[in-house]
Amino acid sequence: MDRKVIDFDQGWAYMENGIKKLKRILEGLPETQFTSEEYMMLYTTIYNMCTQKPPLDYSQQLYDKYKEVFDEYIRSTVLSAVRDKHDEFMLRELVQRWLNHKVLVRWLSRFFHYLDRYFVARRSLPPLNAVGLSAFRDLVYMEVRVNAMKAVIVLIDKEREGEQIDRSLLKNVLDIFVEIGMGEMAFYESDFEAHMLEDTADYYKSKATIWIESDSCPDYMLKAEDCLRRERDRVSHYLHSTTEQKLVEKVQHELLVNRANQLLEKEHSGCRALLRDDKVDDLSRMYRLYHKIPKGLDPVANVFKQHITDEGIALVQLAEESASNQVNHVKLQVLIRKFIELHDKYMAYVNNCFMNHTLFHKALKEAFEVFCNKTVAGSSSAELLSSFCDNILKKGGSEKMSDEAIEETLEKVVKLLAYISDKDLFAEFYRKKLARRLLFDRSANDEHEKCILTKLKQQCGGQFTSKMEGMVVDLTLARDNQLKFQEYLNENSDVHPGIDLTVTVLTTGFWPSYKSFDLNLPSEMVKCVEVFKGFYETKTKHRKLTWIYSLGTCNIIGKFEPKTIELIVSTYQAAALLLFNTADKLSYSEIMTQLNLTNEDLVRLLHSLSCAKYKILAKEPNTRTISPNDSFEFNSKFTDKMRRIKIPLPPVDERKKVIEDVDKDRRYAIDAAIVRIMKSRKVLGHQQLVLECVEQLGRMFKPDIKAIKKRIEDLITRDYLERDKENPNTFRYLA
Repeated sequence: MDRKVIDFDQGWAYMENGIKKLKRILEGLPETQFTSEEYMMLYTTIYNMCTQKPPLDYSQQLYDKYKEVFDEYIRSTVLSAVRDKHDEFMLRELVQRWLNHKVLVRWLSRFFHYLDRYFVARRSLPPLNAVGLSAFRDLVYMEVRVNAMKAVIVLIDKEREGEQIDRSLLKNVLDIFVEIGMGEMAFYESDFEAHMLEDTADYYKSKATIWIESDSCPDYMLKAEDCLRRERDRVSHYLHSTTEQKLVEKVQHELLVNRANQLLEKEHSGCRALLRDDKVDDLSRMYRLYHKIPKGLDPVANVFKQHITDEGIALVQLAEESASNQVNHVKLQVLIRKFIELHDKYMAYVNNCFMNHTLFHKALKEAFEVFCNKTVAGSSSAELLSSFCDNILKKGGSEKMSDEAIEETLEKVVKLLAYISDKDLFAEFYRKKLARRLLFDRSANDEHEKCILTKLKQQCGGQFTSKMEGMVVDLTLARDNQLKFQEYLNENSDVHPGIDLTVTVLTTGFWPSYKSFDLNLPSEMVKCVEVFKGFYETKTKHRKLTWIYSLGTCNIIGKFEPKTIELIVSTYQAAALLLFNTADKLSYSEIMTQLNLTNEDLVRLLHSLSCAKYKILAKEPNTRTISPNDSFEFNSKFTDKMRRIKIPLPPVDERKKVIEDVDKDRRYAIDAAIVRIMKSRKVLGHQQLVLECVEQLGRMFKPDIKAIKKRIEDLITRDYLERDKENPNTFRYLA
């Protein structure tokens, strides 16, 4: 049976009645809700009008009418209602009208659904939902967007000033800006967000101007932190989530970036004052505020670095003044303790306030490198650091600490060493002092000695500690050697040195170089040496013993008239005193001839025995200085309350020799670096060669540019390198 044909006017009249009912419901007028039968009839009417054979297929006409329904409704009802109201009331009306409009679109889209399924898809036309929303956008939104935007911004500023506002209203209004874009954020961003961000900048700019003048740095930061928290809160309640980053950046820019210098340099409360007064919470807040800003922490780190540098330099100047004209190493070592305390203090800031940020580690490092490389009263930090270690590690040092405290301090010393550019100088001074501790049994604890060597090895590499480790091993071997010597003596009863003898055999390469003179030993000592030589030759034929008498010690018995006293003296002193067993009186030149010593060594030796605290020898004339015309005799009247006394030799300033040795080693190191670089590169420009050389050697010392140039010239004369004939600033490696 054929379906009844529907005329367009007849069909549309039926649809209009349904649409009128829908509008009355939206306007809140008395009206019953749609029944399912009514809904089905309206849907079926459209279906039938679209599925009739041409020319009675009214799809296009119905699509056009669909759009006209919205246009007519908006013009007759919506626009006038929105235009009548202003500010917050206009916003409420807009929100209500938008909600109604979405309901209208939803219902009409259902009635006309058949159009969407076939006609719209076939013709590639905008879907019904988009047509309905576009009508509101083009006729309502485009007219009210500026006023709506201004009204919303006014409410936001009121809230910023502490007034209560209807946040849900703002959320609904801003949802319109988002939804009207139908999946795109362009309308929200250009019609609202850009203006709101501009207003935000102006608002906080004016606030910053007032606060920076009236508030202290901590108070200003509290306000800034609170503002940022409130703005984030604003986003979570009514702004779109994509706005958060832009909004935060605006607030940061006006309150923090633009005011950074004024804020950090505020007198009595800026970053310097916070560091000085240990304001941990405020410094942590400063970090929190600035660390998310690109390069925001740079000025904070610069102030941090400058503050530490100034404190360190002040410590150096104080040490310089307290040492005055005398180089008092004990006083100067207090400076190292102060450096450690300073490092502990500011490392705590780096870890706790600045969350271990690399920028502050770098600032701390650069600050310490400035003052840790300053010379104090003629002593370098490398020397002071080695003396500080010596004081901790030797028996009877002034530092009385527990084992844990010693280990912790050594750890900190090694950290300080990282900031010192002349690490090779430290190594040489340390090696000298280590040698004295080991050779004269002055080391308080073997474990501590090994502990610091392990730490130094981790910090500076195996090459740095290889000689020192060799020295420690040597001592262990020497003790074994001494036991074997005792066994040798026990087994060979006919061989006896006549006196108790302990010999420490060392490996030349590991230990510092010592002067070895052909001291004319007294006969009692000659026998000892010969016996030990005999023993040593039974062990090895390939090693030559060189005797370093300057490091030897002897215990001799002095039979004085008041009482007998045991004297602990050096081998030189013992040799000199034993001369008086066979002579009552000896002149300076006689002693010099018999012992075969230099003037310098003899003066020190005789001074210790006749002019210092213990006057074992009587001198004529009785003056405080030694001269070649003096004569000496045994002071038989000498006495002391102790039965055993140690007679020290005047200390020798070894600093000059250490520095000379290090300079010599540096020349070899520079030569080796240049040859190594040129061997791999074959041809290289002068500047590049110098740069690479500095980089390679920088881990151990800071090479002087002039010294590098000098070494290059020397290597050219020795045919390791040659200058390029066309470009004298370029060098070639000669294999």
